[in-house]
Amino acid sequence: MELNDLKDQRVGLLVSGGLSSTTVAAQLTEMGVDTVCYVADIGQRTPMPAGELTALLARTGLKAQTVDLRSDMADMALDLVTYQARYEGGYWNTTGASRAVLVAGLAEALRADERTVLAHGCVGGGNDQARFARYGAAFLPSVPVFTPWTTPWMLERFPDRGAMSAYLAAAGYPERLTDWVTYSVDGSMAGFSHESDALESLSTPPTGLRPLLTRWPREAADTAETLTVRFERGRPVEIDGRPVSPLDAVRSANAAGGRHGLSMRTVVENRVNGTKCRGVYEAPGLDLLSHCLTALYQVGLDKPATGLLKSLSAALGVAVYEGRFHDTYGRAAAAAADTLAAGVSGTVEVELYKGNMTIQRLTDLPDRPGTARQTRFTGGGHHWQLEPVGARA
Repeated sequence: MELNDLKDQRVGLLVSGGLSSTTVAAQLTEMGVDTVCYVADIGQRTPMPAGELTALLARTGLKAQTVDLRSDMADMALDLVTYQARYEGGYWNTTGASRAVLVAGLAEALRADERTVLAHGCVGGGNDQARFARYGAAFLPSVPVFTPWTTPWMLERFPDRGAMSAYLAAAGYPERLTDWVTYSVDGSMAGFSHESDALESLSTPPTGLRPLLTRWPREAADTAETLTVRFERGRPVEIDGRPVSPLDAVRSANAAGGRHGLSMRTVVENRVNGTKCRGVYEAPGLDLLSHCLTALYQVGLDKPATGLLKSLSAALGVAVYEGRFHDTYGRAAAAAADTLAAGVSGTVEVELYKGNMTIQRLTDLPDRPGTARQTRFTGGGHHWQLEPVGARA
């Protein structure tokens, strides 16, 4: 899309506060393009809280508004848990999940403001370009998606991140937005991903980075903690006897998992465009809730259903990563997984200690044929076995 074409449009730009999206916002406004910046609050911490970022953009002369999508992000996070939808290396692709939340959640705001173009600041040819294109087609089919970093006139003006940084610094933006180090973080309340040039080297240990939601196990609490989580239809509804909303559940699980060093994973993954990249990922709350739910699935699903769920989980992990969660493919897999999860309920007691999770007890299981109503642990030392008690149909 050429600059002259944009000047006849009303652009809705998704701004995260990262260097590239902030540069796009400032440049389009300077060039006279009618641009509204949408800052979604999905529980991210970097580079600053959503409301603070919106206020800063407004002070620099940009039109900006915050849209609270924290509940939407929590719902999506629990979808990942219910579906066990991990990606390669067993990690939760919370970045891909957040893209579905952003476009779905902001679609109403863009329509209300009569925006005719959806724009984002993600690099051309990357995972996010494909994700935004697919979710844009799903939720805003009549609104074209503009990717600035594929246009010659933006690339010529800003050939590298140093040029972006200098431009924003000259315009008075603070260092938190102009810093152009090669280390990058993307995240939400569901989890954070860490990438850098250094991490691309397989000889670089990941332990030099500082987690945001969790900690390295060696730095975790020295005392074990026991937590109980009640699930209904594959969803957490109580933690330690307290009713929780999806938002409460994710926050509480993050806090507990973070105290005990859950979830740091280093993965070399296959990207949408066929290349590979190395990243470090953290999602302590999702790891904790998933570990508990897995114990209920093991008790509540028979062998064929368990095999089917594993297949659906793998398919949904790819769908989230590739931006296909709301395609027919993704919706069909999710509907099937919901059917399996619908009969799975119970209370799980889990002990957390220095990166480890140990299931202690399962109670309140459904009274139906094929499901153990009570369970106990038998064995000694470090070898524990879950043994169903009572007659089976």
